[in-house]
Amino acid sequence: MGAAGGRHGFYVGLGLALASSAFIGGSFILKKKGLLRLGRRGRARAGQGGHAYLREWLWWAGLLCMGVGEAANFAAYAFAPATLVTPLGALSVLVSAVLSSTFLNEQLNVHGKIGCLLSILGSTVMVIHAPQEEEVSSLESMAEKLKDPGFIVFAVCVLVSSLLLIFVAGPRYGRSNVLVYVLVCSAIGSLSVSCVKGLGIALKELFAGKPVLKEPLGWVLLVCLVICISVQINYLNKALDIFNTSVVTPIYYVLFTTAVMTCSAILFKEWQHMVLDNIIGTISGFLTIVSGIFLLHAFRDVPFTPDLLPLFLQGRADSRTSWRSADRHQSCQHQPLLPSEDKGSQSVEEEEEEGESM
Repeated sequence: MGAAGGRHGFYVGLGLALASSAFIGGSFILKKKGLLRLGRRGRARAGQGGHAYLREWLWWAGLLCMGVGEAANFAAYAFAPATLVTPLGALSVLVSAVLSSTFLNEQLNVHGKIGCLLSILGSTVMVIHAPQEEEVSSLESMAEKLKDPGFIVFAVCVLVSSLLLIFVAGPRYGRSNVLVYVLVCSAIGSLSVSCVKGLGIALKELFAGKPVLKEPLGWVLLVCLVICISVQINYLNKALDIFNTSVVTPIYYVLFTTAVMTCSAILFKEWQHMVLDNIIGTISGFLTIVSGIFLLHAFRDVPFTPDLLPLFLQGRADSRTSWRSADRHQSCQHQPLLPSEDKGSQSVEEEEEEGESM
């Protein structure tokens, strides 16, 4: 029964994570549609400081979808390992890219389509090889995990490095190096996911009728979550304000997911019962998703479509023929004695033409 219950919880968490990606990806499309409708009506847009979007029902529908998606993502951590839930968040980028090409007439080039396929492939590999055993099922066990020396060392390192990045590296290199603020978001984000995991377990116990509200750990996790999310939003907005979104998004995804997987391995020890094949499969799936996200964002504005492939190949063929003609021209230059008879006949014809003219 325990193994069956664990598998059932795993698939519930997997379904919630996939639903979260679908709702969050769709929310961007609904919000964008609402903002475009405002632009066609001549209203002041959000980028110009206007707030007319608050009277647009499509924008509110997008906000509602995002709220449902975040709630589903929050609940997924209570059932499935963070090693699985966090990387699957990349599917929201895929959903947004596909829907934007369908409903917003935004072009999805070959690199984007390959990136979407790689993201789906990597997500499938991670689902197959992800850990299916849940190590923490109650707040008491969560409290024991938080007292682990390995996690305490990890948390101290995260806090110290974040403070150094904020107060030392930030004023000097924050506007020239994209890694400064993104590293702050990623490091603090790993702790926020741990808080979400603990709160999800607390909600499960609350619905089961246990007196969770009397436990101080739940309130401590809630306060820590609010602080971590506030820091994340602040420095992620700084990074997006300074650098291009196509640069920030893939770097943030890679660093954030790596930090969460590291924190999860230390705190929940989800990798402890995995065999070598599943570890390699999980890492390979994650790297495949990273490649897909990189292709989807880094080459988003590159004008490369399948229609250009024949031209590209034809260009290579033309270059080969030009090289061949050059070789032929060069070979003719090395054969000056062979056409001597032609030259003699040509000179005789010229002399005859001159005689007739005289």
